[in-house]
Amino acid sequence: MDQDSAHMVAASKVPMLKPGEFEIWRMRIEQYIQMIDYALWEVIENGNTAPKTTVVEGVEKVMPPTTAEEKAQKRLEVKARSTLMMGIPNEHQLKFNSIKDAKLLMEAIEKRFGRNAATKKTQRNLLKQQYENFTAPSSEMLDQTFDRLQKLVSQLELLGETISQEDVNQKLLRSLSPEWNTHVVVWRNKTDLDTMSMDDLYNNLKVYEPEVKGMSSSSSSTQNMAFVSSSNNNNSSTNSTAQVVNTANGVSAANTQVNAANIDNLSDAVICAFLAS
Repeated sequence: MDQDSAHMVAASKVPMLKPGEFEIWRMRIEQYIQMIDYALWEVIENGNTAPKTTVVEGVEKVMPPTTAEEKAQKRLEVKARSTLMMGIPNEHQLKFNSIKDAKLLMEAIEKRFGRNAATKKTQRNLLKQQYENFTAPSSEMLDQTFDRLQKLVSQLELLGETISQEDVNQKLLRSLSPEWNTHVVVWRNKTDLDTMSMDDLYNNLKVYEPEVKGMSSSSSSTQNMAFVSSSNNNNSSTNSTAQVVNTANGVSAANTQVNAANIDNLSDAVICAFLAS
């Protein structure tokens, strides 16, 4: 598959811009375009080489590319711009379609969907309040709590709000429901809590979740043991019964043999008495 075909296949998975999530989209679209071809992102960041122009009857016109280098640069420009356009929602396509320069297109998208200073400040204050009031209900699993807190921290960081590692870890521990108290006390006093990543803290706590949430398999194991024991008892009973039956059959067979011998002896005596007479 050549580079153009690879670009067409990858373009079907372009990150879509959602209102209110420009910062996240810009980060994702940057990573996506760099993955396709780093030269495309350079065109978006730095702009394309100024095209050659000529004046015809007093009107300045852009000259079409003629050299191989100019044609290659033009292809990069078209690919970069088209990739950005594919990440814009349908209802906004007409608004940006007239912008043919990839760098200018990105600036226009940021102006339309990005937050200005006042909006960013308001959003940052709202997220900070959500962070301060962050708690986890008892019905929530640890991974759900972790995901919610991690998303909140990421949103704050995108808006320029820096939170220390220790503060994030303490927030996760403080947010857990009372059933976690025993383990929370232990982990809040760890000496390396200020350097431990939130992922590591989560993985350590995850070990205790079955115990905390009453998800241990002891009851099912007990039931299984009871079933096995019952089965063994039943087998023992069956075996015992079989032994009794076999014994009874043996006794019966022995009696039959004795009776048969007696009958044979009686028959011999009768025959002898008959001959003597």
